[in-house]
Amino acid sequence: MDHATLRADMVDRLEHDLQQSLGPAVLDAFQSVPRHEFVDNAYEPGSDEVAGSRVLGPRTVARMVGALDAGEGDETLVIGAGVGYTAAVLAEIVGGRHVHAVDIDRQLVHLARDNLAAAGYDAVLVDCHDGARGFPEYAPFDRVLIESAVVDPPRAIGEQLGAAGRIVFPRGTTEQTLVAVEADTDAEADAETDANGELATVGEFGPVRFRPMLVDGEQPSGHERNRTS
Repeated sequence: MDHATLRADMVDRLEHDLQQSLGPAVLDAFQSVPRHEFVDNAYEPGSDEVAGSRVLGPRTVARMVGALDAGEGDETLVIGAGVGYTAAVLAEIVGGRHVHAVDIDRQLVHLARDNLAAAGYDAVLVDCHDGARGFPEYAPFDRVLIESAVVDPPRAIGEQLGAAGRIVFPRGTTEQTLVAVEADTDAEADAETDANGELATVGEFGPVRFRPMLVDGEQPSGHERNRTS
């Protein structure tokens, strides 16, 4: 079968495997992105590994993107660029110029850029950056997706969130849950306030298993600054 047929089969399985509706925007994005430009065994379930980094399987990406609930024009930050696939899916939803991705690993930054360019998403900005510091040059963000495990989002990221913004991340260490948090307001009185008192949990989306967020000095390769304007 050709790539288009394999991709269509993958999309057809997503909602059935997840037992949830993903909505037309998310399904169309997965149908549009040529996953084979990012990873081998592109249309098989499960995760893979490239350049020492775990490549998320389609179901995990779908869960995260669905939880993010992004819309056209939302300024979106992806922390953990990886091979670039998640950024490409989000580019289909919000527009390529609205997606910014950072990774602390210089090798992955180059890989993500190359993959995104090959797949037609060169409008996405990928920079080598310490994700715990967010990306202040392009803040504020409407949506932030953290592809590594933390107990709570680093304060710098919360400070770069727009007034109606949302952060999705794997919360925890040994046991992790995918959660969405938003700015804590009186209208969210029933939400669980995070430890920093500024963000409130507005959704939980089941167990996940991610590697912890790296800090500067733990990455395999050093920093390299790139386009920031």
